[in-house]
Amino acid sequence: MKYLLMLSIVFALTGCAEKQEFEQVVLEKMKIEKDIKDYKIDPEEMTKCVTSKTAMKMDGIFPGDPRRMQAYKNYIKMITLTESSDPKKTLDELRTDFGSPKGLADAHANYAESIVECLSGLVTGEEEKIQAVIEQPATKP
Repeated sequence: MKYLLMLSIVFALTGCAEKQEFEQVVLEKMKIEKDIKDYKIDPEEMTKCVTSKTAMKMDGIFPGDPRRMQAYKNYIKMITLTESSDPKKTLDELRTDFGSPKGLADAHANYAESIVECLSGLVTGEEEKIQAVIEQPATKP
């Protein structure tokens, strides 16, 4: 029983490390993303949104799940593909890591859609706040 508890804790901690590394990589990308800067969106807020939306469609059920840990690693490799010393080799590895070229395309689409949805939501949210201020009747002191 203690062995199972220890094993569960190790998986949970390892899964958390993979998730944190994924979040850090996404944060670094969001800090340099032109649209994030143009719309004055907080990169950390965008990162939270993107990582949670992307994770919804990743393999595995929870951060400590071995399939989820591998998914985090694969997504990190995919996101940092342009920084690879041999992008062609890394791309071939990613096709294998995701099970097929279609699997890689699906993962890329998942990540890209998450960015678009979060950007849209955060921009719309800001516009709604501004619109609420504009539409608010002026109060006399």
